[in-house]
Amino acid sequence: MSIQVYGIPNCGTCKKAIAWLEAQGIAHEFINTKDYPPARSAIAEWVNSLGERAMRNTSGQSYRALGTEKDTWSHIQWIEAYAKDTMLLKRPLFVKDGKAIAIGFRNPEELKQKLI
Repeated sequence: MSIQVYGIPNCGTCKKAIAWLEAQGIAHEFINTKDYPPARSAIAEWVNSLGERAMRNTSGQSYRALGTEKDTWSHIQWIEAYAKDTMLLKRPLFVKDGKAIAIGFRNPEELKQKLI
């Protein structure tokens, strides 16, 4: 089983998620999306699994800077935007065996069920 956690090191939610994974004894690999942006093809798969709306980091500066045209963007336009600016991706993103299974860290028990 392979677990990747995509995010940025200074994100408080990512820090909480990593600490929780370690406390649970769940092996994982942290991938800094600023230093190692995911491929467009991977982002497209994640969007297909989780939905483009769920993947939006609506609290970040990158999202606010997009303007109102983002309200009418298509599925493909969101994938392109995520590929160009990984700060638009909600964090952390959990990938198990190559498949996106969860995004964000609000319900650790639900996440645990998906990871095991």
